[in-house]
Amino acid sequence: MALLHQLPTKPPYLRVKVWRRLQTIGAVPLKNAVHVLPKSDANEATLRVLLEEIVVAGGDAILLDAILLAGQSDADVRGLFDAARDADYSEIAQAARLLLETGPASGAEIVKLEKRLGDAAMLDFFGAHGRQDAEAALAELDRQRYQHPDVSRSMPASDEPRDLIGKTWVTRRGVHVDRIACAWLIRRFIDRNAVFKFVDGRSYAPEAGELRFDMADAEFTHEEDRCSFETIVMRAGLGEDAGLVAIGEIIHDLDIADAKFNRPETAGLGAMLSGVCASTDDDLERIAKAGDALDQFHAFFSARRVER
Repeated sequence: MALLHQLPTKPPYLRVKVWRRLQTIGAVPLKNAVHVLPKSDANEATLRVLLEEIVVAGGDAILLDAILLAGQSDADVRGLFDAARDADYSEIAQAARLLLETGPASGAEIVKLEKRLGDAAMLDFFGAHGRQDAEAALAELDRQRYQHPDVSRSMPASDEPRDLIGKTWVTRRGVHVDRIACAWLIRRFIDRNAVFKFVDGRSYAPEAGELRFDMADAEFTHEEDRCSFETIVMRAGLGEDAGLVAIGEIIHDLDIADAKFNRPETAGLGAMLSGVCASTDDDLERIAKAGDALDQFHAFFSARRVER
């Protein structure tokens, strides 16, 4: 849905007021005076209220049910929403890590960050992957405060590979960098017959025989400063594989965006994964298409280890 508006020059505060309202409801701009939200009854009601406020203030506004035909694709617009939320999640994660350095954090400080995370999640229409990093940072804050181990995981810190065979692996729909790499890792090195299940919710209660990855409360997700791929490599006992370690460093920088490893191959793998995601919305197809490239990256890094 698109809101087109034109505001009067006076009062001068009106532009700031409308801009803040658009930010608050999670709308993203296509052009200076065109803001969009995903189509839903709730979003339509919200935009209608804002339209009335603009008209009452002396401006003009039109609400459209829009379909993109050319210039920008649905995936491009989803990327705008994800980028806006990733910026929010990044700020929350940075604030949490600052408290970790000076901690332990107070209960009030943790609650404040949790509220910011909840507010961002309410506007996270398509599941921006930055949420996992923010959640991991907040979980670490909580562990530091109470000085107790994380008991939210149903599996131990080190998992026997045989215990991971024959499972259904669950993650969120719309797989991207970390989830694509995790799925490749699982099927390539843990269980060649692994079954994947993609769910809409950011959190999910697993059924018997299911393991979750890269989602809220998952058995395998961001831990400390590790992305989900790195977590699976470590806990599945694959840390001696030089190729997987190298790929994990690239996925870490692409997913968490902290330039921790700064490998020269990162931009190339990132462009490849972005191209895969742009080519299809089907999760299994994304995993399959990325698999060949990840195999090649793994072979390249493994050969470099042998040469040395």
